[in-house]
Amino acid sequence: RAQGMIDRRRFLSSGLALPLIGAATGVYAIGVEPNFILQVKRYSLTPPGWPASLRLRFAVISDIHAGEPFMSATRIRRIAEAANALNPDAVLLLGDYNAGHFFVTKAVEPQQIGEAFSVLRAPLGCYAVLGNHDWWHGPLLTSPSDGTVAFRRALRLAGIQVLENDAVALAKDGQRFWIVGLADQLIDAMAQIDNNAQKLGGDDLDGALAKLSDDAPAILLAHEPFIFPAAPDRVALTLCGHTHGGQVNLPLLGPVVGDLRFGPGHVYGHVVEGGRHMIISGGLGESVAPVRLLRPPEIVEVELGATAEETARLSGL
Repeated sequence: RAQGMIDRRRFLSSGLALPLIGAATGVYAIGVEPNFILQVKRYSLTPPGWPASLRLRFAVISDIHAGEPFMSATRIRRIAEAANALNPDAVLLLGDYNAGHFFVTKAVEPQQIGEAFSVLRAPLGCYAVLGNHDWWHGPLLTSPSDGTVAFRRALRLAGIQVLENDAVALAKDGQRFWIVGLADQLIDAMAQIDNNAQKLGGDDLDGALAKLSDDAPAILLAHEPFIFPAAPDRVALTLCGHTHGGQVNLPLLGPVVGDLRFGPGHVYGHVVEGGRHMIISGGLGESVAPVRLLRPPEIVEVELGATAEETARLSGL
């Protein structure tokens, strides 16, 4: 045993330890975590004023960033089937279906993504918003944008309703609620940033909320979390993606780059500010590079109206 301790000390002092640890971390972050791990991240909450009789479960899919070999149509279909296995009342898709980096060997076309998502099943339906990458370019970063025409068609054929500054009323057990979908907040960012444009997106939160015809609770779908400070108390829960949960999280330090880009506290997870609730998904794919570290691809499961005991159980308390 003493000899083993001496050998480990020699190895650590030899100068080989750090390079080998770095290489192993790189292999894991590039080859293992982004491609072979899929977790279900569960949240359970009862927002202020939520009807006691309304119990809902959502499966949330965000930021797939399709493209071979990392996010193939086959893998997207497996993700959809995993979402079905949660038995959600509705499936919610939060945008960025197009590839997000240049390390793609073959495009996954919108119709292929739609076919993969066509297996989604939920009694109250499937609803989607579009993301910035769906507007900025085509299936590859080097492909021209078609203005999301192909994605709208593909999602519609898959039975998924795209919501842009629009709302749909749903009901469960006789209790109504609203799903509100916001148009992307960065639609024109690439084209307008050099012109000092003040408005970068097509989002119209006031216009979307004006379509609510009663005081039933509303759930807001928005690709980016930037809208959250403007969300009124009328919105019981805001669901977002875009940040990838930081994508790369350093041990002890967390999502350093994510905090700089999006602001501390608005990168990942359940955010509560002024009694208002937001959940930011870590998503499934990657942008910039096909790397994930300490933020595995995830499907989000949200339970609304759970009892205190159920909330404690899901939170691991």
